Amino acid sequence: MDPLQERARTFRDRAARGGLEFAALAAGQSPQALFVTCSDSRVVPSLITGADPGDLFELRTAGNIVPPYSVEQPSGEVATVEYAVDVLGVRDVVVCGHSHCGAVGAVVRGDDLSAVPAVRGWLAGTDPASLATEAAEVFDPAVAGPVQRHVLAQLDRLRHYPGIARRTAAGDLRLHAWFYEVHTGLVLAHRPEADAFLPL
Repeated sequence: MDPLQERARTFRDRAARGGLEFAALAAGQSPQALFVTCSDSRVVPSLITGADPGDLFELRTAGNIVPPYSVEQPSGEVATVEYAVDVLGVRDVVVCGHSHCGAVGAVVRGDDLSAVPAVRGWLAGTDPASLATEAAEVFDPAVAGPVQRHVLAQLDRLRHYPGIARRTAAGDLRLHAWFYEVHTGLVLAHRPEADAFLPL
């Protein structure tokens, strides 16, 4: 923790030397995109995209899971998406999964999660059969195929959010499915015309 505290203590000076200006951020925010990704510490959206403060509105969850839209049982995830789309007016939504994902790997392998009941409950809505189509993928530590299918499932779930449905129908909101390779730094994007994840 000490190195993190030291970097936080000196951040203002380092940012100033790097040319970052923060005064304008006090007036409000107008992020370009909502970036939905995993809580995994190896996935850093601003590092991957080169975003500056104010560029991304981030939603990070275990396994980059997006819960179904509900006003009867509101959640921080649903509120974050709704605020980004309906109030901040982001023009793009990115759902970014990643290789070596512990959450998706646990679902595909059928891991016993009884010691972490909240995690088990969070992952319960993910159908293992929809993620793994080949037995070999279960043993692949990168779990690329299952994660990519999982990302597309989350994007489909987002399409049922009222604000997203309205704005995509109007043509002023774009949805993107990305996959980040932790071990290489490569970013792939889903190309609907090829039905494949290809390099950006």
